[in-house]
Amino acid sequence: MWTFGKKVATGFALSLALLILIGGVAYRSVNALAQTSYWVAHTHVVLERVASLLVALEDTEAEQRGYLITGFDVYLAPYEEASRASVRLVAELRTLTVDNPRQQKRIEELEPLVARRLDVLRRGIEQHKTAGFGAAQKVVQSDDGRHAMEGVRRLVNAIDAEERELLKQRAEEVEATVTGTRFTILSGTLACLLLVSLSGWMIIRSVTSQIGSAVHHVQSSSAELQAAANQQVSGAKEQATAMSQITSTISELLATSRQIAESSQRVARIATDTASAARSGDDTVGRTQESVTAIKRQVDVIVGHMIDLGKKSQQIGGILEVINELSEQTNILAINATIEAVGAGDAGRRFGVVADEIRKLADRVGGSTKDIRALVDDVRAAVNTTVMATESGSKAVDLGARQFSEVASAFKHIASMVVTATEAAKEIELSTKQQSSAVEQVNLAVASVSQAARETEASSSQTLQTASQLTNLSRELARLIQPSING
Repeated sequence: MWTFGKKVATGFALSLALLILIGGVAYRSVNALAQTSYWVAHTHVVLERVASLLVALEDTEAEQRGYLITGFDVYLAPYEEASRASVRLVAELRTLTVDNPRQQKRIEELEPLVARRLDVLRRGIEQHKTAGFGAAQKVVQSDDGRHAMEGVRRLVNAIDAEERELLKQRAEEVEATVTGTRFTILSGTLACLLLVSLSGWMIIRSVTSQIGSAVHHVQSSSAELQAAANQQVSGAKEQATAMSQITSTISELLATSRQIAESSQRVARIATDTASAARSGDDTVGRTQESVTAIKRQVDVIVGHMIDLGKKSQQIGGILEVINELSEQTNILAINATIEAVGAGDAGRRFGVVADEIRKLADRVGGSTKDIRALVDDVRAAVNTTVMATESGSKAVDLGARQFSEVASAFKHIASMVVTATEAAKEIELSTKQQSSAVEQVNLAVASVSQAARETEASSSQTLQTASQLTNLSRELARLIQPSING
């Protein structure tokens, strides 16, 4: 026969096993989600390196072009830096895609094309240094560099397309993992609730049936004991002595009741003060919540302004591109005008001076345009960083607003509970006073009972038999809630 303790332990064991299973599945899903998120971030890094490689190659072409046109050595340092960056980025792409054989194959094809393109640019600079602008122009006009750059763009586009496909797949994996985790937790929780409810219902039904039968026997025996108690006579003296002790005890209880009444009055006063403090705290939390809401609105306005600033900085970048192209065209025209002025002899000398000044002005405009572009890039990066930080702050403010709302609800609940406790303390105070009066009445009644106990007569044998039956029934009830000594 299963005891009450075994039934309860079995129900809790099944529930605990189901909870452990749910926790294990959830832990595994979270680990899978973290791994997939890592690969998503890795894909973003690869895409950024691919874009940087194209930018670096375009920078090498621009710096080489500037040197060939102007002959100024100031273009060589940025050219060298962009060349080194191109080689470094190819090496980084090889390392980042070591887990992807297809990408490794593309990078093996990409590396010699990048080297060939850089070699063409380098030979153009060397020809300019040794043989002049015409020799360098022939190198630039050759199709070798153009074919190499087309191959680079083709491979870079292929790498970028595959990484974006991988990014899409990994995003779908994240979504699938999240959906599976939600389904597992929800279904497991529902199953656990169903199991606990079923176990509780079965335990209650079984225990109720067994205890009901035992209580029926107890009621029968109590009826017999009540009939036998009317005939009890033995032990009257002991009852009288016990009544005297009870009288003394009730006197002490009366004094204790008075002390309880005084303590209840103090509790009622403290509860009243606590209720006032809780209402004050509720008001303070309400005002704080309004302040947090105002802060959230300000943060949203700042985010909007920063996004507008980012858009305007992009527009400025486009305008600078146009200015840069104009300065390069002006520079070329100035060089051509200088050549024509030299060919015209003395008649074109003044025109040559003007053309030289125009060329210098175009150089300064080009340099200023680069400086402005660098500043615009810094502003754009700062704007992006500020937008991200502001959005994080906005999320934090949202979380704080929700937490303040919960705190406000808790304060209202506390205030309600304190009011209830105050009313209960007052009721306890009144009940204690009534109890003191009742104890005094009981003290008088006990004196009367003590007198009546001396006159009690009954049959102790029937009482003893009935008491034995009650003892056996109590043992049966005890077996229902705890295992017997013999197991």
